[in-house]
Amino acid sequence: MSLEIKVPPVGESITEVTLSSWLKKDGDAVKMDEVIAELESDKATFELTAEKAGTLKTIAKEGDVLPIGAVVCTIEEGGATAADASAKTAEPTKVEAESKEALAEASVSKQTNYASGTPSPAAAKILAEKGIDPKTVGGNGVNGRITKEDAIKADLVSENPQTENPKAPIIKPDAPKAQSVTLSGERADRREKMSSLRKTVAKRLVAVKNETAMLTTFNEVDMSPIMEIRSKYKDKFKEKNGVGLGFMSFFTKAVCEALKEWPSVGALIDGEEIIYSNYADISIAVSAPKGLVVPVIRNAESMSLAQIEKAVAALAVKARENKLSLEEMSGGTFTITNGGVFGSLLSTPIINSPQSAILGMHNIVERPIALNGQVVIRPMMYVALSYDHRIIDGRESVSFLVRVKQLLEDPTRLLLGV
Repeated sequence: MSLEIKVPPVGESITEVTLSSWLKKDGDAVKMDEVIAELESDKATFELTAEKAGTLKTIAKEGDVLPIGAVVCTIEEGGATAADASAKTAEPTKVEAESKEALAEASVSKQTNYASGTPSPAAAKILAEKGIDPKTVGGNGVNGRITKEDAIKADLVSENPQTENPKAPIIKPDAPKAQSVTLSGERADRREKMSSLRKTVAKRLVAVKNETAMLTTFNEVDMSPIMEIRSKYKDKFKEKNGVGLGFMSFFTKAVCEALKEWPSVGALIDGEEIIYSNYADISIAVSAPKGLVVPVIRNAESMSLAQIEKAVAALAVKARENKLSLEEMSGGTFTITNGGVFGSLLSTPIINSPQSAILGMHNIVERPIALNGQVVIRPMMYVALSYDHRIIDGRESVSFLVRVKQLLEDPTRLLLGV
C-alpha cells in the first residue's frame, strides 16, 4: 500500500512552492520522519519529510512549481522499486547511443580531412619542406584537394607567376592576417530557472524603485574608537558571552538610539496612514546560499551588545543552512546591510519594503583626514542611508545619520544614553 506525500500548508499568504532539491533518490529506502526533499517558497525554504518508512517513488521533479496540496511523491511498502532494474536496462541503450554518436563524429571528421584545399599527405610533406602555406596553393584534385603534383609545381609557379597553364597551382599573394585569439577551455552557456526567492526579490526591488521616492544621504565614520574597544575587550567579551564582539552590535545600538530621536525613519506607509513604532525590530541583511535574506532582531532597543551579537550569529547560521522560518523574516522597522564584508567602498542600498529606510555599512579603509588642524591616518568607513522621501524629510534623514555617526565615534554615549 502506498502513501501520498503532499505539499503541506506553509503560510497564509503562500499558495505555491518550488521543489528545489531531492535529498533522496527515486527507489531509495526511507525512514519515517526522514527529510526527503526541500521546498522553497518566495519567503523561506522548508523540509519535506517521509510520513512513514518504505521506498520512495518520486513524482515531481526538481524545479517544479507545485500548489499547496499537490502530490510530491509516494512512499511504497516493501523493498526497492523497479527503478533500479529499469535504470540497469537503460544503461546499454545509453552506451549504444554514445557509440553511435562517436561513430558519427568520426565520419564527419573523416569527411573534413578531404575538404576543399586540403593537401594529401605527400603534398603536405613537400609543402612543409618548401615552407609554403597550403592555403596559398590551389588544388587540382578531387574537390580541390592539393595533390603531390600541385605541391611540386608550387615553387615553379612562384618563379613564373605569368603562367597561362589553367591547371597550374595558383600562388596567392601574402596578405596581412588578422591576429586570432586563442581561447582556452570550452565556451558554454548555462540556463537556470529563477528560484521563487530570487523572483520575489526581483519583483520587490523593482517595486521599491518605482513606488517610492528613494534618496540616499552619505557620511563617514572614524572607526578608531570602536576598533580600540574591540581590541581591548574582545577576548574577555568572548570568554564571558561565548560570542565575538563585532561591528554589527555597535551599529544596531546606534541605530536604535537614533530612531528614538527620529521615529519617522523607522515608520512605514500603510495606505493613507503612517505607522510609527515605539520599538525597534532591526532587519539584518544576510547572504544565504540561495540569495539575500533579511531576518529580524526583535526589540533590539532593549538588548545589550552581547545579546545582539548572539542573535546575529544565530540568524546567520540559520540563513546559511536555509532554516530561517517565516516568523524570523517577517516584520522589521529598519534594515542594516553590510556590503563591507565583500569589499564594497560605497553603495546606495535599496529600501527593504515596506520599511522606509536602510543603513548601508561599507569597507573600513585607512585614509588621511583633517583632525584638529592636522592630517592624520584613520580607519574610515563610508555609511549610506537610503530613505523614502515621501515620509522622511531631508532634515530628518541627515540628522539621523549624523546621530549614528556621533554614537559610533564616541561609543560611551551608547552606554550612557547621551
